[in-house]
Amino acid sequence: MRFEGSNQYVATADLQLAVNAAITLQRPLLIKGEPGTGKTMLAEEVAKALGMPLLQWHIKSTTKAQQGLYEYDAVSRLRDSQLGGVDGGRVQDIANYIVKGVLWQAFDADQPCVLLIDEVDKADIEFPNDLLRELDRMEFYVYETRQLIKARHRPVVFITSNNEKELPDAFLRRCFFHYIRFPDKETMQRIIDVHYPGLKRDLLGEALRVFFDVREMPGLKKKPSTSELLDWLKLLLAEDIPPEALKSGDRKKIIPPLHGALLKNEQDVHLFERLVFLSRTGQ
Repeated sequence: MRFEGSNQYVATADLQLAVNAAITLQRPLLIKGEPGTGKTMLAEEVAKALGMPLLQWHIKSTTKAQQGLYEYDAVSRLRDSQLGGVDGGRVQDIANYIVKGVLWQAFDADQPCVLLIDEVDKADIEFPNDLLRELDRMEFYVYETRQLIKARHRPVVFITSNNEKELPDAFLRRCFFHYIRFPDKETMQRIIDVHYPGLKRDLLGEALRVFFDVREMPGLKKKPSTSELLDWLKLLLAEDIPPEALKSGDRKKIIPPLHGALLKNEQDVHLFERLVFLSRTGQ
């Protein structure tokens, strides 16, 4: 069971090596990198390439580790007990009110699956620690029903992080780590070729030049990502923008067309206008 990339995802050699190392070690693969560099899509493409089901757990600031295991729906049980027409046996069996979480579904799957825990750093700092035992031993205890749930097959676990919070050392020790570096121009061109295989070379060249120029501007609050470049290219094609429009020397057009796909706040727009104007006037 080895991942060697896919037709829909450009995986560099070091990224493929990291995925296969995590599979060999049977450890979660912790993926970090700038937003929009394909961390979430990696799990989706690995699942497709290996022919495995994909289960996704998207973490929010309010998410608790217990929700990934199971939740006891006491409210529904109380409501059913108060309704005269409900089967009394159902109310008596507490298992009817246990809602399986994503981890339980992964542990209980008939075949090995890919489990994505997306943006783990959004949750409380204790969230990763609360999952240490479950991810390490692949088992957990259901106190309401007095069951020990063990994984039938060990899932391939992907955990993504945008570095919003530091993760605990004990959690990091149990993971294989990989940082997705931002693609260079050659890799970015390969990514674009996957999504827009018929894109004209002159338009691609000018778009990449503008994109990397924007990213390299000093003081930029938010650098545009790979996904935002793809969005911008889609708009350029939809509006039939010629390559010449991306290299216009007209001061009234110092901002590239449809720049709202790349620059996402007014400070960066003003900064870009100022820096480009100064460079074109030679100041």
